[in-house]
Amino acid sequence: MKQKINRAIISGGGTGGHIFPALAIANEIKKRNPDADILFVGAEDRMEMEKVPAAGYKIIGLPVMGFPRKPSMKMITFFKKLRQSSKLARKIVADFNPEVAIGVGGYASGPLLRAAAKAKVPCLIQEQNSYAGITNKLLSKKVNSICVAYDKMERFFPDEKLIFTGNPVRENLTEKQNRKEAFEFFEVNESDKVILIVGGSLGARSVNQAVLKNINEIAASGVQVIWQTGAYYYDKIQEDLKETKPKNLQIHKFITRMDLAYEVADLVISRAGAGTISELCLVGKASVLVPSPNVSEDHQTKNAMALVEQDAALMVRDDEINEKLFPLAFEVVKDEARCSALAAKSKELAKPEATKQIVDEVEKLVRQ
Repeated sequence: MKQKINRAIISGGGTGGHIFPALAIANEIKKRNPDADILFVGAEDRMEMEKVPAAGYKIIGLPVMGFPRKPSMKMITFFKKLRQSSKLARKIVADFNPEVAIGVGGYASGPLLRAAAKAKVPCLIQEQNSYAGITNKLLSKKVNSICVAYDKMERFFPDEKLIFTGNPVRENLTEKQNRKEAFEFFEVNESDKVILIVGGSLGARSVNQAVLKNINEIAASGVQVIWQTGAYYYDKIQEDLKETKPKNLQIHKFITRMDLAYEVADLVISRAGAGTISELCLVGKASVLVPSPNVSEDHQTKNAMALVEQDAALMVRDDEINEKLFPLAFEVVKDEARCSALAAKSKELAKPEATKQIVDEVEKLVRQ
């Protein structure tokens, strides 16, 4: 018999890579416990404050910020906001009285999970990357369970707390897609070769610049290109391409139906965030990964290499993107055998039951 969950806090966020797994966990808890009260705690002014209510959940924002990478006056602001966030986190835990607290990474989860652990609330953290984030490393000694998606995570965490589950992904990606609907949605033909470009939920400047610098090559390629620019870059790109946008290029601020986008794509160009990689494996897509250089400990390169070493993806370094990305992408997308081989290898690495396994672990903590 499954353990009933009445009240749970889920904390973290900052990017879609943290938010979508958090929502997947919440949805699975709700599926098993329709009356469960789930409260999200995120960072003020970050995208979770919009995405979580849109998914039907309550959220409280903490005035927390990331740790400054270089010594500056921002350090003073950081510690001031950390104190404020810690005080508010203690109040949230006391008022809500959760049976369990779940951290999904991102700096908002630090104050909340510390407050929950201090109040003797069972705590679980979910580390999505192959190289652990600083918040989760700091929390690891205080929590009960740590769900991970890569091998050798005992480098960062107490071995006895580790549970290998894989990463949760957007729920609609686990459902079989209507192929005809997908092609109609994006107005492309099933006979077309399609490249999907996604730079993460916030966009990726260098990926977007590479598209602009290769616009003539895209126009001449005979390949349909679906491009998610991210909200920050969208208006400027639309203005830049007002007179010169090729007919075979679609520009989207944010793709709401990623399930359909993956369905039409023969090849995906993407950053190497853990959530995106988990999605690519689940849907079984060939990909060219461009790890972001602007992340801690270069963890996106480590994420990408986990696939590259299994012949499940290709990789282009960010500083080589303008020259190498599109020649490689066009070569691969037109080579059906190579595309199929990459897709099949990536599918072998998928963990389709990740969300269910994580919620199984949450139930164990509540039972204890």
